[in-house]
Amino acid sequence: MSYATYEHRGVRRVGEVQGMALVPLDGITEIGADTTPEVLANADRNSRGRVDIDVVRLLPVVPNPSKVFCVGLNYREHVTETKRELPAYPVLFPKYAASLIAAYDDIVLPPESTQVDYEGELAVIIGRAGRRIAETDALDHVLGYSVANDITMRDFQYKTHQWMQGKAWDASTPIGPFLVTPDAVDLSSAGIRTVLNGEKVQESDLSMLIFTVARLIAEISTFTALTPGDVILTGTPGGVGYRRDPQLFLHDGDQVSVEVDGVGVVRNLIRAAPTS
Repeated sequence: MSYATYEHRGVRRVGEVQGMALVPLDGITEIGADTTPEVLANADRNSRGRVDIDVVRLLPVVPNPSKVFCVGLNYREHVTETKRELPAYPVLFPKYAASLIAAYDDIVLPPESTQVDYEGELAVIIGRAGRRIAETDALDHVLGYSVANDITMRDFQYKTHQWMQGKAWDASTPIGPFLVTPDAVDLSSAGIRTVLNGEKVQESDLSMLIFTVARLIAEISTFTALTPGDVILTGTPGGVGYRRDPQLFLHDGDQVSVEVDGVGVVRNLIRAAPTS
């Protein structure tokens, strides 16, 4: 099953994806803190409110997460291209709800940065609260999966040894278009790829994750409680623009997409910031 958070005629809803249409769930306005697997499964489907996807405004699949965790250096080839050692513990940093945009929204280049980079990633959305979750139980806490592009301002990222200032820009990170429930997709070796202006610039599969989804949930929940609607971006494969020779950054007019097999595609136009 797949779901989307969307607006239609000024009303925010959650809809079950049925082909190229959305069937709204009564009483649910967004995927978030109150959205457990049971809430999604048991909500009444309002078939009379069925609407075509192409006439709604899709929103970030989780518009207002209380926490967004990002993972760095989680594919071996990405670790290799950064000339670092394999991590024994996940590299973690935050984003915020304000960082997120919808799957097909334009990405506006900040005028302060000249090194805006792409990072295709699988996103995990939490559906059950927990603290100190055992790795063996961790997947029971997953509401579903989505796709994200962890857009990064490299010149700001490397101002210090902390990464937040390069990662947590407002309105920079597309996530969506849908939440795909765990029973609807096999991620054991699903492909992930990033395409820039028709050229494939990243490609791997999820079996190559150094820290699995279950391990990430276990490690993160050790130091903070996970709650429904929390998001984990699981890291990017090799091929990021900053590590290429010559370097490859995003520019006005570029088209960039990230796809995870069985989960979906985020596709965005890059735009320069409007001049005042």
